[in-house]
Amino acid sequence: HDFINTTITLFLSENREDHEDKRVVQEIMARRFTPTVITTTSWEGFHFVGHEIRITEAMDCYGAVVWPSALVLCYFLETNAKQYNIVDKHVIEIGAGTGLVSIVASLLGARVTATDLPELLGNLQYNISRNTKMKCKHPPQVKVLSWGVALDKTFPRSSHNFDYILAADVVYAHPFLEELLITFDHLCKETTIILWVMKFRLEKENKFVDRFKELFDLEEISRFPSLNIKLYKAMKKNRRSA
Repeated sequence: HDFINTTITLFLSENREDHEDKRVVQEIMARRFTPTVITTTSWEGFHFVGHEIRITEAMDCYGAVVWPSALVLCYFLETNAKQYNIVDKHVIEIGAGTGLVSIVASLLGARVTATDLPELLGNLQYNISRNTKMKCKHPPQVKVLSWGVALDKTFPRSSHNFDYILAADVVYAHPFLEELLITFDHLCKETTIILWVMKFRLEKENKFVDRFKELFDLEEISRFPSLNIKLYKAMKKNRRSA
């Protein structure tokens, strides 16, 4: 009897979780809309923080498309604005891509630095300017950041103090995972909070998470099984206890 009861309870709770997952995912995906009128440049629209955000995607590379992980992070920042209050906080996004997460963080009142590779900067700057001009307390900055490259020069530890590091879908089948880890480590002070959304596609992701855990305390805040996405909060290990 106990076994049957336990099985039924598990089944029901999994079913409930599954139902909740689908509901929230549906809500997140409903933030995206496509233009009704076809224009010369293709763009996608998103509703966050009471604004209509228009993102122009460049189809020629990974970093120029809005992935579901970015929507999950935007939704989280907006719906958890009390618990994770980023108003006036120094926030850096690594691998900003099209800039959606950085735009939402700016609209929420943060001092944002959006970073990515040189070849993505044009489109990133365009999207950020277009969606934040005259709408933000602090105009966001856009900077080049190649993971693991010249970090002391571009982001010297002495002059940079980030409260939050945002990262959406920065781990996939690319060969720079070690450099990515070094970058997280370099940008992190003892009090920095990393909010990191990750889509699990391959074994590589799990290996990266294990490596990441050697340097950071990692906490899973939420998961979306139907998207294969997890949202983590991380802080540097061995912090002096406050």
